[in-house]
Order: sequence, then C-alpha cells, then structure tokens
Amino acid sequence: MARRNRPEKFEIPPDVRYNSVHVQSFINRVMERGKKSTAARLVYDAIDLIGERTKKDPMEVFEQAIKNVSPVMEVKPRRVGGATYQVPMEVPAPRRFALATRWILQATVARSGKSFSEKLADELMDAANNAGAAIRKREETHKMAEANRAFSHYRV
Repeated sequence: MARRNRPEKFEIPPDVRYNSVHVQSFINRVMERGKKSTAARLVYDAIDLIGERTKKDPMEVFEQAIKNVSPVMEVKPRRVGGATYQVPMEVPAPRRFALATRWILQATVARSGKSFSEKLADELMDAANNAGAAIRKREETHKMAEANRAFSHYRV
C-alpha cells in the first residue's frame, strides 16, 4: 500500500562557522544523545586539524572527501515472482550525502586509538585522497551494482 503524499523535506540551517549546510548536517550525524555543542566541537576540531596538517583550505578537503565517498550506483532488492533480484539503481543526491557521511563516521569509529577528532580528521583526509575504509565501502557498493548489471531492466 503506497503512501498518499510524502512529508516535506526539513530545511537544515547552515552551520555558524563555515555557513555550510553539509557541515551542519554532518554535525547532526555526529551528535549523540542531543549533545549538539559537543558534536560541533568535535567536528570543528577535526576540520581545524585538517587545516593544520594539509596546509590547504579544510573546507575543500571536507567537500572532496564527501564527493569521493559518495556512491553513484547501489543495489536495491526487487521481488519478481518469488525471486528477489538485486537491481542496480542510481543514487539520488540527498541519499548520496547521507551514505557518505554514514560510511565516514562508521570508518572513524572503527579506527583505533587517538581522540575522535583526530580519527575523524584522518578519515576525512584519507577519503579526500581516495583511500581509507569509507572509500573501500563505496568501491564494494559499486562492485555489487556492476555485478548485478544483468538485472538492471527490472526498474524499481
């Protein structure tokens, strides 16, 4: 049973320091138990660390990392007469960003030692250089989509 109408998208205001909606929604993703000020501090510390270490504009590194981790294709299950096929689909822009942030944060938490800010800075720098666990996750997703190209005629 399909829904009649979709709820309207919630507008996220841009963050204070960089005036970027992406940074703000990244902060919201980092946040645990409603502690936004703590999440903001962690993300800003990580961005400052990136600036110190790379001697480049940290926002460019952040945007590049998100862009590199964002998947273009993914597979979605589709049932056709008792069989479930993994159908490759293009990923819409909002979901691309959501998946990229999720994978970057999962890879950050999985790293060992150091503070969260340092781990996040390292993961973002790796992602900007097309390395690291989050990039591996994107590659896996693309491989799955490539492997299931035969089922692409079953559009979801």
